[in-house]
Amino acid sequence: MQDALRGAVAPATDGHDAAHHSTGNFVLLALGSVGVVFGDIGTSPLYALGASLSHAKETGLPPSEVIGVVSLILWALIVTVTAKYVLFIMHADNRGEGGILSLMALAQSAIGRRTALIFFLGVAGSALFSGDAIITPAISVLSAVEGLKQVSPSLSPFILPATVVILILLFVVQSRGTARVAAFFGPIMTIFFVCIAVLGATHIPEAWQILLALNPMRGVLFLFHDGMVGFIVLGSVFLAVTGAEALYADMGHFGRTPIQAAWVFLVLPALALNYLGQGANLIANPSAIANPYYLLAPSWLLPPMVVLSTIATIIASQAVITGGYSFARQAIQLGLLPRLEIVHTSETQEGQIYIPRANRLLLIGVLALVVLFRTSDSLANAYGIAVSGTMVATTSLAFFVVWRLWRWPLWGSLLVVCGFLAIDVCFFLANLYKVLDGGWIPLLLGGAMVLVMWTWARGSSILSLRTHRDSIPMKDLIKMLEKSKPVRVPGTAIFLTSDPSVAPSSLMHNLKHNKVLHERVVIMSVKTETAPRVPPSARFEVEKLSPDFLGVTLHFGYMESPRIPHALALMRKAGWKFDIMTTSFFVGRRTLKAATNSDMPTWQDKLFIALAKQATNAPDFFHIPSDRVVELGAQMKV
Repeated sequence: MQDALRGAVAPATDGHDAAHHSTGNFVLLALGSVGVVFGDIGTSPLYALGASLSHAKETGLPPSEVIGVVSLILWALIVTVTAKYVLFIMHADNRGEGGILSLMALAQSAIGRRTALIFFLGVAGSALFSGDAIITPAISVLSAVEGLKQVSPSLSPFILPATVVILILLFVVQSRGTARVAAFFGPIMTIFFVCIAVLGATHIPEAWQILLALNPMRGVLFLFHDGMVGFIVLGSVFLAVTGAEALYADMGHFGRTPIQAAWVFLVLPALALNYLGQGANLIANPSAIANPYYLLAPSWLLPPMVVLSTIATIIASQAVITGGYSFARQAIQLGLLPRLEIVHTSETQEGQIYIPRANRLLLIGVLALVVLFRTSDSLANAYGIAVSGTMVATTSLAFFVVWRLWRWPLWGSLLVVCGFLAIDVCFFLANLYKVLDGGWIPLLLGGAMVLVMWTWARGSSILSLRTHRDSIPMKDLIKMLEKSKPVRVPGTAIFLTSDPSVAPSSLMHNLKHNKVLHERVVIMSVKTETAPRVPPSARFEVEKLSPDFLGVTLHFGYMESPRIPHALALMRKAGWKFDIMTTSFFVGRRTLKAATNSDMPTWQDKLFIALAKQATNAPDFFHIPSDRVVELGAQMKV
């Protein structure tokens, strides 16, 4: 989902696996994935083990408990990330693209229709995942800056102000694009992973028994031996695998194999060594529970580690923020959100986008969390529920793909999917105990996003049905015009419509008020496909409705920006005579009002109308030159 960074670090692969690339390009793709894909999960050692053992700060740290918790973390990385995502889910790609919205579209294609269950799983999972874009920058940057306290206790009062300043600057620079800085993300994160691996490895000899954590039974025994405490700890252990969804979401530009290689040969070993080192240090020096991550470093190395870790968390936050933009664009294209203004910050990379409204909302949400929770330990309670809920939805959607698209037998599909689903559900339930301590925040954010997407999809459907019902069929209008013969004027007029089978309201208003018709009329609709991208050869369809009426349907993937001038340029190359500077675009601007007999409750009517007011106008969204547009207003009830 992090299109903006993926496009900056490496060239798009158009869904092809990296096996088709040269060795040099493969290395660049793998290096780029280190800087973008693994930022979230890579910075989890800053807080994951400390949060998992926070219950023992007062009661002490028995070595068996440290070994048990480290074992749970290691095997969560192996089973949830490596087995489920790297080896299984990443094969469920939608023409090379991943992410829960891609998976929802793929599942719908596999079933052959849009079912309520698939729609709900996709919307709920993506809504919860959107909460991650708010929580991750807050907890990541805050946990890194907290290293100042280890450098000198006198710096503690500056932790919160420094975090706020860093986050504000991070969001302010989004409008400038990320292409230049993104080129450094891979090398910096590689240095970060090497450093945390070395720091962890140097402490393992202090307590060799920490290697017992490699035995999964030590984690299982801890869970069953400590009962409810073990189950609660499982919710904090999940912090070690947050960010796993990014491995799947970022396939489109890096390819499956580079991500897999980067995980297996660099990221997983580095994380494992660091967690083992933290565990060994805690066994040898229980007072290190104050900050297990930073206390791995000797005092002389603390300042550089604070700087490096802060940069790493900024990179992780950057990836999540731009992932939020990409998610919003996909949701807009799939009809789940109103048309928001999308700014392209690069002339060469399609994925380099910036959404001003989304940026403002994210900044407000992130700052509110930092001020409300004030420490990373407190904020950890709000983390986990959103991502674990997304994982449940992703695994559930994968069942439809495995069963219907891959054609596995039903029993085999259920066996594999339910095995992974059982682990996801355990993590989700373990995180629910945090609801009163801050876990309500991602649930509230996710619930609000579900409500918004459901309302927009429902309202748009009702509006479309009413428009179709109250409009004249296009074929009937053409017959009427052949008889009435209105005044014809030179030039081409393109009337944009969402339903090409009926006469666009802008066409009817033009006839009613101007009483003229252009000598060449095009009824144009833009259709978003369930594929991430549409090849140029399939960009347009043309139907001759009459000697002077054309019906044109433009096809765009849900990860593409619908640029109508570019599509017209392709049509011109194919032989259709289109000169955008002598063409007028007629667009209907609708003013919505709540109907007395609406199919939606009054509150949902008002919410839909409020969302519609946030939508950017059609010319800007479709990138049509403003001096070629004629807007005609109409009032409609919904």
